[in-house]
Amino acid sequence: MPTPKSREPVRVLIMGAAGRDFHNFNLCYRDDPRYQVIAFTAAQIPEIAGRRYPPELAGERYPDGIPILEESELEEICREQAVDKVVLAYSDISHEQAMHQASIALAAGADFEILGPRRTMLHAAVPVIAVCAVRTGCGKSQTCRWLSKRLKARGLKVAVIRHPMPYGDLRRQAVQRFAERADLRRADCTIEEREEYEPHLALGNVLYAGVDYAAILKRAEAEADIILWDGGNNDFPFIRPDLHIVLADPLRPGHETSHHPGEAVLRMADIALVAKTNSAADAGIRQVIDNIRRINPRAAIVRGASPVAVDNPALIRGKRVLVVEDGPSITHGGMAYGAGYIAATQAEAGEIIDPRPYALGEIAKIYAQYPHIGPVLPAVGYHPAQLQALADTINRAGADLVVSGTPCDLAALIDINKPLIQARYEFAELGEPGLGALVDAFLEGEFHPLIKPS
Repeated sequence: MPTPKSREPVRVLIMGAAGRDFHNFNLCYRDDPRYQVIAFTAAQIPEIAGRRYPPELAGERYPDGIPILEESELEEICREQAVDKVVLAYSDISHEQAMHQASIALAAGADFEILGPRRTMLHAAVPVIAVCAVRTGCGKSQTCRWLSKRLKARGLKVAVIRHPMPYGDLRRQAVQRFAERADLRRADCTIEEREEYEPHLALGNVLYAGVDYAAILKRAEAEADIILWDGGNNDFPFIRPDLHIVLADPLRPGHETSHHPGEAVLRMADIALVAKTNSAADAGIRQVIDNIRRINPRAAIVRGASPVAVDNPALIRGKRVLVVEDGPSITHGGMAYGAGYIAATQAEAGEIIDPRPYALGEIAKIYAQYPHIGPVLPAVGYHPAQLQALADTINRAGADLVVSGTPCDLAALIDINKPLIQARYEFAELGEPGLGALVDAFLEGEFHPLIKPS
């Protein structure tokens, strides 16, 4: 049969979650006349669909911007808009689900593509250490904070660049620099952003995020000796790392090869860090290490711990406790519970109250969408309605106090009618050589990472 003639521009649909999708567009499609991006689709993050990628960021080829549509309408969009190519551009998705989406695109007549590191990584003028993971909730954030302290102790000026979370006004969020808490208020940061940013600011770190990572990188290079990429979800870095550290979670053995792009990220790792080994079963640790050795035998393997620290644990003993956890880790990260639940259990809470009977509005929708969640309350606040529903759910629950495992200052964002006790994970080294020794060797030119894509 004759093959259809290729046409230009190729009509492209980018499947995203307000992060990787915009980055791929900026680098690979915005200024290339061979392609016409007709839409983004939105997944994972609520209330992104229905908006537009603004013309100020989309460029002169898109004077009206680009619509952001519901991913659930993928098949209809492909057929009605005569889409030639569907590009998957979000992370923390199972291999099975990714191929279901590919099947929808293929059945509608489109090609299905995933852009790789060579096309989407920027090159920095200063050294870059990247911290990534195979799944959301492995412990990247505390590892990055620990590394930032170690790098600064060596006299290095560190700039942290965070994987994007541009959930508000994209025009204002093109390039964001955070150095103090007032910057978070001015940027109207969501709970999800604050969970990542506040702990860095408490350490005195300067942090960059936003939409236009070429512009972000230029700003960060100008004030840093070294860049620390704080990865999000299980995505690979937007900036080519000179040292690539990837975390795996022995509490979820097997997930290191079950999700996209987590498996690819682990295959790229220079150092594979098996986290949470203080609380994982030996069988889970062995399975994760065996999987790492099987798919990336060149990576150095180290172990780490994630001890839980809690303010005033004596106040928890014997009490009826409502546990609030880090939102993304508990929702699309697939975890049933986190630091808050562990802290409440270790402190011998009298009862951990299931929040479901008290859940209202947007919170009730979260439980319906993610039935795997345990007896904890995910701290979701992507928009005001979710934030209000979170406050109402907490205040309705018949608890003596709240144990919060979210890293942000929840009480500063919502009015809570109960005392709140903070729980948090921190990173700790285990075994020799530890992560710090390998990072020191890299800085001194004695640890030679794997060859990266050019």
